[in-house]
Amino acid sequence: MRQIILDTETTGIDPLSGDKIVEIGAVEMIKRKLTHNNYHQYIQPEREVPQEVIEVHGITNEFLVGKPTFREVVDDFMEYVSGAELIIHNAPFDVGFINQELSLLKKNRWGKLEDHCTITDTLKMARKMYPGQRNSLDALCKRLYVDNSNRTLHGALLDSEILADVYLMMTGGQTKLSLAASEAEFSDASRAAAKISRDRLPLKVLFASDEELERHQTKLAEISKRSDLELNW
Repeated sequence: MRQIILDTETTGIDPLSGDKIVEIGAVEMIKRKLTHNNYHQYIQPEREVPQEVIEVHGITNEFLVGKPTFREVVDDFMEYVSGAELIIHNAPFDVGFINQELSLLKKNRWGKLEDHCTITDTLKMARKMYPGQRNSLDALCKRLYVDNSNRTLHGALLDSEILADVYLMMTGGQTKLSLAASEAEFSDASRAAAKISRDRLPLKVLFASDEELERHQTKLAEISKRSDLELNW
């Protein structure tokens, strides 16, 4: 299944009182690897963005002049996410905004977001894994050693990319290899390793003991239970 890590920025916190989406950012992941098939769209909300909100995400009313409305981009967006598992931090917030935008369309052929996607809430996952602790995206980055140094303001695409790292760490780790290294880099590294290995003496191979293997399986079972995911490694 395609997994899409998604985030939105808005004019406020309550879609039912008239707040609207101003940015959608999403990154696609298949087999725990980012495909770089991203979706990123600024949206004209047809209302003013309050100054206190601009200070959070930096998206000004002047910047949004001429940007398309939600009804103009809805088909492209829904076609992009349809059939995928959406991974969202505090999913009710973003899903609530998207569904409200869909409900305002004169001809809403899409219904609700969850009619086309499954939804995974990483905030809910984090609260289960780390009860009684702060589980904001910034807090999880610090806890899981995910670099968010570029996050001076909230931004939907950047936050989606950071959340992808956080999600991978929460469900097994190894984000650097899956996110950063290209096939060419692996190939170059393999050739370099082969050259080095020919110049070295044979290395002693140390096999895991039965006790170590048992502890490894116990750890995997613990991660699987805490994340409600089946681990196949």
